[in-house]
Amino acid sequence: MTSPLPNTETPVPGDLSDRGNPHHGTWGSDSIAACLRALRVPYLALNPGASYRGLHDSLVNHLGNAAPQMLLCLHEENAVAIAHGYAKTSGRMMGAIVHSNVGLMHATMAVFNAWCDRAPVLLLGATGPWDAARRRPWIDWIHTAADQGALVRDYTKWDNQPGSIPAAVEALLRASQIAQTAPRGPVYVNLDAALQEQKTDGLATIPDVARYAAPVAPPPAAAEIARAATLLDGAKNPVILFGRMSRNVDDWQRRVALAEKLQARVVTDLKTGATFPTAHPQFVGPPGNFMAPAACAALRDADVVLLLDWVDPGGAFKQAVMNNAGGKTVGAKVIHVSLDSHSHRGWSMDSGSLPPADVFMLCEPDAAVAALLDAVKAQPAKAWPARTPLAPAPDDDIVSIRALADTLADVAKGQDLCLARLPLGWNGAYRDFSHPLDYLGADGGGGVGAGPGNAIGTALALRDMQVARPTVAIIGDGDFLMGNTAVWTAVHYGIPLLLIVCNNHSFFNDELHQERVAKERGRPVENKWIGQRMSDPDIDVAQMARSMGAEGLGPVRRKQDLAAAITQGLALVRAGKVCVIDANVAPGYDANMSGSPVASQKR
Repeated sequence: MTSPLPNTETPVPGDLSDRGNPHHGTWGSDSIAACLRALRVPYLALNPGASYRGLHDSLVNHLGNAAPQMLLCLHEENAVAIAHGYAKTSGRMMGAIVHSNVGLMHATMAVFNAWCDRAPVLLLGATGPWDAARRRPWIDWIHTAADQGALVRDYTKWDNQPGSIPAAVEALLRASQIAQTAPRGPVYVNLDAALQEQKTDGLATIPDVARYAAPVAPPPAAAEIARAATLLDGAKNPVILFGRMSRNVDDWQRRVALAEKLQARVVTDLKTGATFPTAHPQFVGPPGNFMAPAACAALRDADVVLLLDWVDPGGAFKQAVMNNAGGKTVGAKVIHVSLDSHSHRGWSMDSGSLPPADVFMLCEPDAAVAALLDAVKAQPAKAWPARTPLAPAPDDDIVSIRALADTLADVAKGQDLCLARLPLGWNGAYRDFSHPLDYLGADGGGGVGAGPGNAIGTALALRDMQVARPTVAIIGDGDFLMGNTAVWTAVHYGIPLLLIVCNNHSFFNDELHQERVAKERGRPVENKWIGQRMSDPDIDVAQMARSMGAEGLGPVRRKQDLAAAITQGLALVRAGKVCVIDANVAPGYDANMSGSPVASQKR
């Protein structure tokens, strides 16, 4: 059980002295709540709604708002985003509850993010009484849907609407098991309002949940490890692409050991969290949402490529060819390690492009790393070229993402931080990662608005993991403005974090898209800003944060003022506060930014 958060709402104990009172007893939702506790769901992020008022009462008055504890959110998308951030940081499933069809429709983008990020989230919902005779006029009718799970069925692993309390218990057991079975992902259980509110003779039997735990993913087949080892042992220019990997330090160290034993070059990206030390001499980068030219060149020169659950694996080879003026293709043998094909569907194309594979292992990537580490032969040490340093920063007083990155590095030198999010204009060379908690990756689905919620989930997870790392999220103004009400939840429950908003007063990536289209069509590029700029009036991001109880600093408009703001922000976070810095960055991207303005659609 996790320790209570600050400002946890403590229920008043109920009066059970009159045992003859017909209102005393147990209710259907009490058994559902008891099952959630048995499953050790730590928190339930939620936005209230009458469709699950029965469960809400049970969480408060039957469980005492503990194990799981409710986290009140001001928008359903934030609730799911917090659960997503918690899971991707800790590897532990958290819950979220959304009200009826309307709440689920609000939450869909966050569910899609968790799906694409392969994060285990237990999503609970409810519907108005399925028995039409029990529906209240008007409101219960518009909040009842014939197949509510269909709203998210194409991007959840499983959904169910149980028809009895024993069935609800089994549905929760199955949902927990499926969500946490690799490849992981969100699940949805829809609870009939009437079912929750029916009186029962006692609590339903909750079985030993350990007997319904998620299975351990199967180890790689010995024959496939032997085939892969033979390819790697004979390789002169092996390349490893580390994709979705664990946050476990032992797994991290095995990855380093395998790369060194093979003398392989290593590529990572910013879509997933830190998986390999970016200052290592074998690392090829910098990491980004798209591969850097050096990484593309390494792929073209490779004779064996080890793909470890890489996001869009076939796309890596296409990028390598697209970024090649000499017309050279990728002719390497490919070892593909992933369970992701079990999640691929027809509706969403998040599977990415289909890669070729000479060896295909259906197992978790870190399990393959451990097996290969024992199976391959140590190769003679190579002399690796020195990394090309970043060009000196401009000697000006302009607030840019580069200036922000340099200032953060100076101010926090020697301190361990957890970067929960980075903005699109971030160059992967701005900061090195040396630990799996140094950086936690993007939102999964490439939408906008998940940043604040994901960061809060990360900060909450680090608290429960007893990891003394301040959570810092560097996000765009569009991301903040869509998800900013999550700040209230962080303040209310005392979840400290620092949000640095790169505020260029525009959906700037789309300005670059419009510029490209205008050039292709011979039209004036001067119009690219129309329908993109958030100005006249400028939005006071810091004031928005202060209105929700956070410390709001800025707007910071001069580079020379960044150090004081970030120093103060980190001090506030270490004191248990939530701080938002409004950094008024100049529009524009580094030449080696993390996302291509042409290829990306993210704002």
